[in-house]
Amino acid sequence: MKIVGIIPSRYKSSRFPGKPLANILGQSMIQRVYEQCKKCILLDDVIVATDDKRIYKHVIGFGGKTMMTSETHESGTDRCNEVAQKLYVNYDLIVNIQGDEPFINPKQIEQIISLFDNDTTQIGTLAKKIKDIKIVTDKNNPKAIFDSNNNALNFCRIISSPVEKKAYFKHIGIYGYLTKTLAEICELPPSENEIKECLEQLRWLDNGYKIKVGITTFESLSVDTPEDIIKIEAQIR
Repeated sequence: MKIVGIIPSRYKSSRFPGKPLANILGQSMIQRVYEQCKKCILLDDVIVATDDKRIYKHVIGFGGKTMMTSETHESGTDRCNEVAQKLYVNYDLIVNIQGDEPFINPKQIEQIISLFDNDTTQIGTLAKKIKDIKIVTDKNNPKAIFDSNNNALNFCRIISSPVEKKAYFKHIGIYGYLTKTLAEICELPPSENEIKECLEQLRWLDNGYKIKVGITTFESLSVDTPEDIIKIEAQIR
């Protein structure tokens, strides 16, 4: 199986313009993400998918691989698909890696890939058990709900009436797709549930695609605002 990791990276952000180029202890965020991905030996290649020439030039500058994509994409998924369709190599599996997690653990990428050891897996993602009950009702931390076989049943932003001692799982936004499946889901119109929750993966479920959920123990450190970088740098130090 040939596998490529694609990192969608856009310059424009309402809360943090230019976020991919933000400096984190001497390296840009996008370089840190890229180099973490390169540590995953299961990836045959890693490519940054961007719509901005500044990011493109920066990635080339540190020796990374990158491709320009359309500015009109609604999501990182669409950006990944454009790159996948342009590549000369026929990859079996595409891994969509968040461009705002500068310290992503390569083992998380391995976990995503391992979900495709099952021939029936079309899409894979990760979830982490919630330890702080406050996260259950935090809309900024989407939740994954799945059955005993780890097939996703639903995704939501808030569980309004959490049951004490019940296990809840935070969704970790990294995805793996069969290349054919990625092309198909990018042709789908938004679904009612997706619009309601602002979660694109609900579109896939609503159209009958199965999403396999892997359980990870690694915590993600994502950057949404400049203040997040200050917090991350303090943790590293």
